[in-house]
Amino acid sequence: MTRTVYVNGEYLPETEAKVSIFDRGFLMADAVYEVTSVLGGKLIDFEGHAVRLKRSLDELEMAEPCSKEELLEIHRKLVELNGIDEGLVYLQVSRGSDGDRDFVFPSEDTKPTLVLFTQNKPGLADSPAAKKGAKIISIEDIRWGRRDIKTVQLLYPSMGKMMAKKAGADDAWMIEDGHVTEGTSNNAYFVKDGVIVTRPLSNDILHGITRKAVLRMAEEAQLKVEERLFTIEEAKAADEAFTTSASAFVMPVVEIDGVALGDGTPGPIAKRLREIYLEESMKEAI
Repeated sequence: MTRTVYVNGEYLPETEAKVSIFDRGFLMADAVYEVTSVLGGKLIDFEGHAVRLKRSLDELEMAEPCSKEELLEIHRKLVELNGIDEGLVYLQVSRGSDGDRDFVFPSEDTKPTLVLFTQNKPGLADSPAAKKGAKIISIEDIRWGRRDIKTVQLLYPSMGKMMAKKAGADDAWMIEDGHVTEGTSNNAYFVKDGVIVTRPLSNDILHGITRKAVLRMAEEAQLKVEERLFTIEEAKAADEAFTTSASAFVMPVVEIDGVALGDGTPGPIAKRLREIYLEESMKEAI
């Protein structure tokens, strides 16, 4: 089935969608994005993604392409048109095109480019990968310093996933100045003696929407949380570990750099948090 996508005010078959070759998202990675999960045909944590999108746009002095209400309507219509029960809605905003290439930003009256499309992911909630747990390797973090802005500059994270694949693992955690920053497309956590440890928010990591929700739910479940810097050695000595992201929710980690955590299976806190997150998020989905 040919997907219907959204490009600058039009709903089109994906085969007919076009963006200028002079678009700054294509030439300069001058664009931001969000990914919202869909479960039961409803959007998970749309409000959080909309708020973070505006923050990213503001940080880059990029114009908003439309209102939050219009974005919600576009999301809902694409989910309906493409018959998505479980899956994802990808949204991207670039600074647009003024018809040529230049390092200098185009004039302020240049319209941003807005693109959205869906991905059908049956079984997203009941993921076999979450039941097995992920194997992680550690790599050096050499990305730019503003990781809190959700830009499309994803070359190094993509390379990191390929490094993990070549090593027979599932993903990579990045290390800077001796401490774990985050995963290639997720926030990172470990659990020791019942305490959940994760890096505090700063410009060094993405301010994860799922991270925020999971930490709130952990505290509501009376689980202790510490937001602090931590090393990969601490993580390897942990009882269990996990990651959070909008597309994988809470993903247990069972191995880091070849070292098995606990008994090598998903830990109880990660499994509990995944269950809580999915249950609560479905109640609040729109």
